[in-house]
Amino acid sequence: MFTKSADPTAAPQPRASNTKSVFAADLKISGEISSSGDIEMAGEVEGNITARGLSITADGRMNGSVKAEAVEVRGKLDGDVDAGTFTLRASAQVGADVAYGALVIESGAQIEGRFTRKK
Repeated sequence: MFTKSADPTAAPQPRASNTKSVFAADLKISGEISSSGDIEMAGEVEGNITARGLSITADGRMNGSVKAEAVEVRGKLDGDVDAGTFTLRASAQVGADVAYGALVIESGAQIEGRFTRKK
């Protein structure tokens, strides 16, 4: 019947997110992006992204570094990648140094860079 209310002076605790942020095709971002959830990017990013997952759509353009558990590229990516799973779809255009745990490359993907498997 009675419950103790939360301490209003206590700082909120961070928690894992199951959310997905979508960057529309008309969006251009320059800077640092961080998310505990997934990001779907159809716009243009010049900077660094840290997220649980990143999906770059066919219209998406990324120039910078990416750190995520899972990265899927259909568009263009230039920079550095640190991913648990790195997937390049047929329409991908990638020029990057990539550290990966698992790698999938579809026929037709254009790649240039150094690929290193994480141990």
